[in-house]
Amino acid sequence: MSRLRVTEIFYSLQGETASVGRPATFVRLTGCPLRCQYCDTAYAFHGGEWLETSVILDQVAVHGSHLVVVTGGEPLAQPEVHGLLTALCDRGHEVYLETSGALSVADVDPRVVKILDIKTPGSGEAVRNYWPNLNFLGSGDQIKVVICSREDYDWARKVLAEQKLWHRCEILFSPSYAELPVQDLASWILADRLPVRLQIQLHKLVWGDEPGH
Repeated sequence: MSRLRVTEIFYSLQGETASVGRPATFVRLTGCPLRCQYCDTAYAFHGGEWLETSVILDQVAVHGSHLVVVTGGEPLAQPEVHGLLTALCDRGHEVYLETSGALSVADVDPRVVKILDIKTPGSGEAVRNYWPNLNFLGSGDQIKVVICSREDYDWARKVLAEQKLWHRCEILFSPSYAELPVQDLASWILADRLPVRLQIQLHKLVWGDEPGH
């Protein structure tokens, strides 16, 4: 039986993505090869508990949530995550995978909604973007871009246009928490008439920086 290193499994409201506000069960896996300067889950870089996939599935079932979000850390850093994703889909869950975009999503179960980050220069990890991933995105997937500054915004707008991604799937622009005022990002989006969704971190509005939400 395959095992995964898990930081936490909890039930909360989805704080981001197009499903924001929906109750969901979160499976946060341990470990990440990136060190984005704005990361708010650094506690998931190390530690965690090794759990068999069957145990994870049983713990998810306890919460009774249709929506399950597999996040991290970076879930794809553990190859065994693919078996977990498929098993969750087989059990009838709506499954989201939140990934940094630095590792290949080619083998992700096609039933899984991929939430793929594009890292901006302001993240400190733009060099880690694995651009072939864009070929594996469908209309049901989502691209998330955390914007730290006006320079990040201009960079993201240029990249998305060059890659012809505006209408490939839904695109989410999110201001870096406590770094860029949300009003600024909203004004830029409206001024440029960008076909994106402005996203704020609902869980931080509700619970602040408290882990497990």
